[in-house]
Amino acid sequence: MTLPPLSLYIHYPWCVKKCPYCDFNSHQQKENNDVFYMQAVLADLKNQLQTDLVQGREIQSIFFGGGTPSLCSIEAMTLLFSGLKEILTFAKDIEITLEANPGASDGEKFNALRQLGVNRLSIGVQSFNDNHLKNLGRIHSSQQAIDTIEQAQAVGFDNLNIDLMFGFEGQTVAECIFDVAQAIALNPAHISFYQLTIEPNTFFAKYPPILSQETNWEMQEQGQQLLEKSGFPQYEISAFSKRPAKHNLNYWQFGDYLGIGAGSHGKITLNDKIIRTLQSNAPKDFIKNNQNTITEVKQISFEFMLNALRLKAGFNPALFTQRTGQSIQTIQPQLSKAQALGLLILSDKRIQPSEKGFNFLNDLQAIFL
Repeated sequence: MTLPPLSLYIHYPWCVKKCPYCDFNSHQQKENNDVFYMQAVLADLKNQLQTDLVQGREIQSIFFGGGTPSLCSIEAMTLLFSGLKEILTFAKDIEITLEANPGASDGEKFNALRQLGVNRLSIGVQSFNDNHLKNLGRIHSSQQAIDTIEQAQAVGFDNLNIDLMFGFEGQTVAECIFDVAQAIALNPAHISFYQLTIEPNTFFAKYPPILSQETNWEMQEQGQQLLEKSGFPQYEISAFSKRPAKHNLNYWQFGDYLGIGAGSHGKITLNDKIIRTLQSNAPKDFIKNNQNTITEVKQISFEFMLNALRLKAGFNPALFTQRTGQSIQTIQPQLSKAQALGLLILSDKRIQPSEKGFNFLNDLQAIFL
């Protein structure tokens, strides 16, 4: 088993308000505990590194997820970056992404974040239709979304992702395509275009605002065609990009990542095993006692395939052996079955989903369970 590239995920758990579709570890911010929280994040990292999880590797990418990390004070972010640079070695071409929401960020904040080292933003727009934004529980308007993107670009962020959602009640195909066209017109480097998923224990799970499968399919097909035609090739099931995200690619290629912060997950290759780390969800509990739960991954080949099959280009069979420590022959029966069903294209140098396999990804992944 070869040591893969190493990334870092940092979770910021607070939002202005909880969206009705969100099942992430996010909590409405009622008081500012940013400095205390980031001190706990650094303590979490130091605690994890008592076991040598880094193993001499540089950090290739950092992703701040949430919650709404753009809410975090610059004072707390400065404290965090100072500590990270003392503890870890950053690669020279490190990608540092921060999730931001319109209504929870501005040009001044973006400029300060850029000075600290953030060089990529992921902006949660979801729609450019004010009525749909209201129904999705978003706090911003379509104009605020446009202004936020332009403010980020004005201070030098040329590597920027726009999140777009489709497939919710009341949305027409024409409105979906308008959203895609508006995102393209703003000239980001990356667009995430994904269908609303109804998750358990959310408000939408009780009152699901979903469209017919036929309408969703038409939205997806037309949206993908417009993105591809406009210079945004699809590289992952919901990602279209002029510049693929390093952090995302490391996930899908079964790379390693440290996870720090409330509710964070990590995946690390250690002593020819793969372990996962998990932190407590509640921010107050995390600040008081940031102890990780560690488990060993048993279904390694399935987890690899679950991730790698999300990539349109698939993977080299050698990567499977490098990341799992197993021969590709261990999953040959499943590969042959997927090929026979027309879901997979196999060669000596490439294993990749067929167009049918990409469209029915859940069915393809289930073969390897």
